[in-house]
Amino acid sequence: MSHVHTFLFGIYPYIALAVFLFGSLVRFEREQYTWKSDSLQVLHRGNLRLGNILFHIGVLGLFFGHLVGLLTPVALWDALGISHSFKQAFAMTAGGIMGAIALVGLLILLARRGSSDRLAFVKKPGDRLLMPWILITLLLGLATIFESAGHMDGHMMVQLMTWAQSVFTLRGLSGAEAIIHAPLLFKAHLLMGMTLFLIFPFTRLVHVWSGFASVAYLGRAWQLVRPR
Repeated sequence: MSHVHTFLFGIYPYIALAVFLFGSLVRFEREQYTWKSDSLQVLHRGNLRLGNILFHIGVLGLFFGHLVGLLTPVALWDALGISHSFKQAFAMTAGGIMGAIALVGLLILLARRGSSDRLAFVKKPGDRLLMPWILITLLLGLATIFESAGHMDGHMMVQLMTWAQSVFTLRGLSGAEAIIHAPLLFKAHLLMGMTLFLIFPFTRLVHVWSGFASVAYLGRAWQLVRPR
């Protein structure tokens, strides 16, 4: 196992998670009035509603699908009598549907932003990085479906589950070894996904936390949408 592979899949996940957690905490503590989705609907409506709904439905479906699919112990699936091949087929189908919905929504949002000079003028550096990054991550994820179609025995999925569960049980080095022979496409998707957690605290994505703490969020002070 090369040192680069060990770093990227055994050590880098912890760097990304540390920045994700502590960076979000610092952002909330020091810059609460930047803790928002930065909606620019007041400047240009376009197809914001349609794109926004589709994107969020798809992304939430992908997030919870990955969460359950990767972190549920293999022994539990076996105990329930769910074969690895069936789980893979289900994951490919559900992931493909949710990924396609998210992709359509994201393309609508990107087209909206590209069609307005006003939106392009106020676009922040974080947005210039974030949306293309999400787009590439989505495309790589959808591409893995076609890669997976060539081996429906579920073996690759078990390897990915072993890696993810090893990371969350602080056994990242052994997890890196589990996916050493994974196709490059899967590794690229994993790296892009992990890096999303790394850049999370520095972008508008921080508003996602508010969805998990909406009750406390209601008590915060008002925000100015536009300066006077």
